[in-house]
Amino acid sequence: MQLPDPENLLATLTTKVSDVIQPNSAIIGIHSGGVWIMERILASLKQDLPHGTLDAALYRDDFSQRGLKDALQPANIPFDVKDKHIILIDDIFYTGRTTRAAINELFDFGRPASITLAVLINRGGAELPIQPQLIGAEIKLNADQRFQLSRNTQGKLTLALEQKQGSDHV
Repeated sequence: MQLPDPENLLATLTTKVSDVIQPNSAIIGIHSGGVWIMERILASLKQDLPHGTLDAALYRDDFSQRGLKDALQPANIPFDVKDKHIILIDDIFYTGRTTRAAINELFDFGRPASITLAVLINRGGAELPIQPQLIGAEIKLNADQRFQLSRNTQGKLTLALEQKQGSDHV
């Protein structure tokens, strides 16, 4: 499979995010890939938008199966989310469970006016009635495959396709 350039997908997603920004908007990235994407989008927009980060690992419904990640990141939302139009950013959308967990955590900080989900790639396979509204690309994968997003030493995004061992849904 020929993988797309994640930098091109980021440019596409940045344009889509820019189009939905309204007064009282804020951006929140989900650790870790969503935070990388959020940082790059904010730099491209050249606007001073309230922004923060979430690590939804402890809010996942499959926490007991997945266990703890090596390094949990504390939530950092330095603004009042009440009545904000939140643009929630993640890297790869799969089952919807990370998004559900992030929304649960977000509501611990208050009740936003709205939440728009923006993802670099929707890989198909949603198990919950949750779908991203803003997408860099839709690329369907088999259940035994997954994308691995990383950053090189210059901070550029790279994308790889991996074969999974077992059935660890993300």
